[in-house]
Formats: sequence, C-alpha cells, structure tokens
Amino acid sequence: MIRVLVVDDDFMVAKVHSGYVARTGGFEVVGVAHTGGDALRLVRELKPDLVLLDVYLPDVNGLEVLKSLRANEDVDVIVITAATDVETVRSAMRGGVLHYLIKPFDYSALRDQLAHFASLREKLHRLDSAGQADVDQVFGARPSSKPLLPKGLTPETARLVENALRSHPEGLSASECASSTGVARVSARRYLEHFVSMGRAEVRLRYGGTGRPERIYALIPGA
Repeated sequence: MIRVLVVDDDFMVAKVHSGYVARTGGFEVVGVAHTGGDALRLVRELKPDLVLLDVYLPDVNGLEVLKSLRANEDVDVIVITAATDVETVRSAMRGGVLHYLIKPFDYSALRDQLAHFASLREKLHRLDSAGQADVDQVFGARPSSKPLLPKGLTPETARLVENALRSHPEGLSASECASSTGVARVSARRYLEHFVSMGRAEVRLRYGGTGRPERIYALIPGA
C-alpha cells in the first residue's frame, strides 16, 4: 500500500480528499494535518510515501512546508490548492512537486495522478538503471483524465471494456470481454491491448487442454 498524508486547513475538504484516496486501490491515508507544523511532525513520525499538500495553511505557507520537506525528508508531494497565481505554481515546480491540482476538482482528476504516481513508483522500483524512454516517462507530460485513443477507438466503447475489466478482477479473455460488452471479439482485443500499452492492464496466458493458450487481461490495481 502507498501511504498518504493529507494536508489541508479545511476539515471538510481534508475529509473529501481522504475519501478520494481511500477509494483508490493501492493507497491508504495514514494521517491528516490541518497546519504546516502538524504536517512536518506527521511526516517525521509516519514516514508517508506521498503528501497531498495545501498551500494556504494557518501557521505557515505550504510552499515553506515543501522547502522543509525537500531539505529534511524523503517523500513525494502533490500540491492541492486554490492558488492560481503563476508565482505559486512556479515555486511549486521549483520545489519538485509531482503535480499541481487546482481546487475544486473531482475524484477522477486525483485518481489519475495517484495512478500515475503508483505506475512510476513501481517502474522505478523494478529498474536497475534507467534508459532514456524510462526517464522520459518520469519527467514527461502528466496524464489527462481523458487520454487520447488510437484511431478507430472510441471513448464510449473504451468505458464499456474498462467496466468489464473492473467487474472481472480475476481477468478475462477477449472473447469473454466481447460477450460481456456486445463488442466484436477483434475490437474487444484492440481495446484490451490498448489498456495494456497504457500501463493500465496486464496480460497473462491461460493454458487449456488443447490449442493455443488464451491471453487474459486484468486491470492493474490503482490504474
């Protein structure tokens, strides 16, 4: 589980964001702070993997908290704030945040960033050394809640296939996906392979009594 500390001066907003994190597979909220001082203390005590950091805190600006974290702690940070001035955004970038989410936002916006973080964390954990393609993925553009689809694929059908994957956590074949969604088997496989290429699904082989093994697709937790 990826351990998350939620930092926000507003108790209700902190509760909502904590709920978003709890809804996301592979993540857990280990603490909530409402001041900068509490945030620094809880990071030291709880050693979270990720901090969701507000800028407007009652005792100290969140960017000052970020500077302290960078100087003293080994933790990743996503800024979550209503601050829209360019200087605050620039300061957050210079402070090395993973992303900057402007309030208000819906669950999908945070979920996408959490999934992106989990994917990069797992990828870097598996690597002994990073090639340029790996580095590009780490430092490249952040994901959108509406990723572009290859030519011939539609968002509506992609959602159908994704729902089929979510309802079959043990995995399913292209034929089973076609039966579940009403999509042609060839089309279902194209969507399934697209999810694999995006790092949102994994594939394994299922061996039967005779013939070729089937490709079985399953969503990656948190993706």
